[in-house]
Amino acid sequence: MRQRFLTVLFVILVAVLALARWGANLYTDWLWFQSVHYQNTFLTIIFSEIGLKLAVGTAFFILIFANLLPTKSQIIKAANQSRILEDENNVVTLYRSPLSQYAKSGPITAVYALISLVMAFFVGSAVTGDWVILQKFLHPTPFGEVDPIFFKDIGFYVFQLPFYEFIYRLFIWSVFLTAFWVALAYFVADSAGGQGRGFLRSDAARYHISFLAAIFFLARAFGYKLEQYNLLHLPGVIAHGPGYTAIHANLLAYKILFYVSIVIALAILVNIFLKRFRLVIYSVVTLILVSVLLGGVYPVFVQKFYVVPNELNREKPYIENSIKYTRMAYNLDKVERKAFPAGKSLTAEDIQQNRDTVDNIRLWDYRPLQQTYAQIQEMRTYYELKSIDVDRYMINGKYRQLMVSPRELNQQQLPDNAKTWVNQKLKYTHGYGVVASPVNEVTSEGLPQLMIKDIPPVSNIDLKVERPEIYFGELTDNYVIVNTRTDEFDYPQGEDNAYTRFAGNTGVKVGSILRRALFALSLGDYKLLLSGEVTGDSQVLYYRSLNQRVPKIAPFLKYDKDPYIVIEGGKLYWIWDAYTVTDMYPYSEPFERGLNYIRNSVKVVVDAYDGNVSFYVADESDPLIQTYSKIFPGMFKPLSDMPAGLRGHIRYPEDLFMIQAVKYLVYHMEDPEVFYNKEDKWSLPTELFGQKEQLMEPYYTIVKLPGEKNPEFIQILPFTPHKKINMISWLAGRSDGENYGKLLLYEFPKQELVYGPAQVEARINQDSYISQQLNLWSQRGTSVIRGNLLVIPVKDALLYVEPLYLQSEQSRMPELRRVIVAHGEKIVMEPTLDQALQRIFGQSAARAVERPQVESPDTKAQKSIKELAAEANRVYEEGLNRLKAGDWAGYGESTKHLKNILEELSRRAGQ
Repeated sequence: MRQRFLTVLFVILVAVLALARWGANLYTDWLWFQSVHYQNTFLTIIFSEIGLKLAVGTAFFILIFANLLPTKSQIIKAANQSRILEDENNVVTLYRSPLSQYAKSGPITAVYALISLVMAFFVGSAVTGDWVILQKFLHPTPFGEVDPIFFKDIGFYVFQLPFYEFIYRLFIWSVFLTAFWVALAYFVADSAGGQGRGFLRSDAARYHISFLAAIFFLARAFGYKLEQYNLLHLPGVIAHGPGYTAIHANLLAYKILFYVSIVIALAILVNIFLKRFRLVIYSVVTLILVSVLLGGVYPVFVQKFYVVPNELNREKPYIENSIKYTRMAYNLDKVERKAFPAGKSLTAEDIQQNRDTVDNIRLWDYRPLQQTYAQIQEMRTYYELKSIDVDRYMINGKYRQLMVSPRELNQQQLPDNAKTWVNQKLKYTHGYGVVASPVNEVTSEGLPQLMIKDIPPVSNIDLKVERPEIYFGELTDNYVIVNTRTDEFDYPQGEDNAYTRFAGNTGVKVGSILRRALFALSLGDYKLLLSGEVTGDSQVLYYRSLNQRVPKIAPFLKYDKDPYIVIEGGKLYWIWDAYTVTDMYPYSEPFERGLNYIRNSVKVVVDAYDGNVSFYVADESDPLIQTYSKIFPGMFKPLSDMPAGLRGHIRYPEDLFMIQAVKYLVYHMEDPEVFYNKEDKWSLPTELFGQKEQLMEPYYTIVKLPGEKNPEFIQILPFTPHKKINMISWLAGRSDGENYGKLLLYEFPKQELVYGPAQVEARINQDSYISQQLNLWSQRGTSVIRGNLLVIPVKDALLYVEPLYLQSEQSRMPELRRVIVAHGEKIVMEPTLDQALQRIFGQSAARAVERPQVESPDTKAQKSIKELAAEANRVYEEGLNRLKAGDWAGYGESTKHLKNILEELSRRAGQ
């Protein structure tokens, strides 16, 4: 008895703790949503989630309980029956069921209620996350385009059909579970009566289960109706979606099965009164035969003997459907196609006229650059430059590409003896600053020419970082507490450290002892409750990682794999591309996990300092984002509300561009006959990175497109013919101004050879001088890293550029030492891009020297010693580069300029 009591007590205690933890999580989530000003979003999600669970659970409870109640009288009657039993010795005994003492109305009703409640709980829990289906059903938006088979608006498939399927699946499972418990109840009644005849011999059992069977077949008829619509999502043989056989055979089968299921349901109901069980058997057998013949045999017959002999003509209209709807689902129908001449040669004058393009050719590959940054700018073991982002900025009046990397704090890399609770939760709370360098500038040591560096950030350009702290980022995956009695570590400062305090108000205040206890329970950290360093005014910062923070607010969006850091107005922001997706677009070929429609409808901006999150609508024409805007009023802002400085940094997203590019390899073919034969199928090119061949990645660059007046920031990916390595075209995703979001395809003449990336790589390998140098470096124990091969359109021709990095075996710091440039039949390798261009196009292709401006004494006097030292370093590097380029006049001017700066520093030191 005592053991049973302790067991029950333990179970109750576990249940109470679990409920308390759930309540604490719910409460702290509410506080968090309040702190980020999305409490209405939280209420919509939580009420939708709980409301759906309660509705499903209640409906299921009523269904099971109402079906179990009629069996109660059978159990009571059977259990209370007495029977006379005679054994082999002719001894007569009166038999009473052992259940007779429990077979009372009250206990049985209580058991039924408990069974119904438990099942309702599990079924209600099973619909977790399905609130989105309900809300989209309640707030549909028409697409303005109908499917080609049933002529229903695509919005029906995206918003309504998923809800009907959800109800259907739920109802079918409900009928199955109800039938199971009802059959079990009648089995218990039969066993309690000691009859052993089989519970289906009971009229009550037969009527009840027959009624449930009739309900099942009526529901199945509804299911066959839904399956007709789902034919539009079939994976086709030639093209995605239903073909001739599916429309003329499978669709016919589903229509007939719809009526057969209704007839079976009626036959079962009639059988309840006629008691002719054979009628039910005949009906079920008919359903099976129809399913096998019409659903299996007939489609195979049609495909083999009617479609295959004349396949193109039979399938042509359905191929056209697949092409049309797949192109619409991925916005490929809006790709602008233009001709790009092949075989054109550039001149030195062309190079000079396209300096905006040439001076932004990316020589730094992000992978070796990440290693180099780590060696020269991480400063401490606990800092990590995890990601490197390519973006464009106006630098001293010029439109330039920069590589930017945020310096985040990774607590996992703290020394073991420093991994105390105080350090991890109160002191080491944030990263600090960024590193930025131009995509094409290199020091004499082969290192990036840093424009923003060090701690605190030092900038030698007109782009400043005045709020460098990074409390929210990609590595901030734990909670911290700020404004405690312990100052926060800000950044290392020589032998000492600088400290700071969080100045934002976006955290959740610890408040009372009760709230502190709820935080301790929710976060699973009892030390939070006991710490004397935490006060009521302290703020808890949680869900700090971008991967936690943004999807917590909008879990219904799909996110790009690469959020990127932006410097604007002295502050740091994260911009993250978000997508609306669905797997219900008719006739569209999926790209992953069944998803077959995508739009970059949302730009998410997160303040790296205080964690404020804003959602901006980038594609107002998308019906899905219109529906989400109806579900969450006020959550999504128009793109025009985004600050102009940030709006200048939005870009064509990487994931979307790659998805569209892969689909376009096939779906650029609009002629169904060409599509059928795959005559013009394209492929993604390959390149060498390091010593391994890999698929070429899309890359950002600044280019003046043919016919355009201004350079623009675009994303580029070349295409090759299928199983060929020459280049057939290249795709550009545009990012600037009114052209944002547009895709542009440049096609080469098919009758002329344009070298593809793999062919250029092969030509590089075959060049005797280059291959000799590569082998020589390798024999000296130096690793040669071949960076991305970039195909750069200049005017109406192409430049191929590949950087080479050298890395010693003892060092993890790659150095950019050579640049390979190919144009036409020429391939050269030189220390700098400028020298390589001069080798190909002559001295007049050299970059115009920017003569240093002579500063007046007053101007110099206004600069600090630190600024003068930074300028001296810059001028020194500039002079070395000019010396290596053979620019003796420029080297002399740099030397004179450096002398003036050093004299000013000497004068200051003597004051």
